[in-house]
Amino acid sequence: MTTEEESRVTALEIKLSYLEDFVNKLQSIAVEQGKTVDTLKAENRVLKGKLEELIEAQEGEIPNRRPPHY
Repeated sequence: MTTEEESRVTALEIKLSYLEDFVNKLQSIAVEQGKTVDTLKAENRVLKGKLEELIEAQEGEIPNRRPPHY
């Protein structure tokens, strides 16, 4: 190989190593965000259940009377 070819191969290897590092970082970020989304979904389910319980508990206690502005 000539010196020019060796330098081009070296430049490609450097670019490849940067790309591999970038892809690994993106993958770890995607995994972290996936875990966050799963956590938020679970919290949302819990809050939805509690809200439904509160609504059901309040339905029987709401009096059927005219609002004070009438």
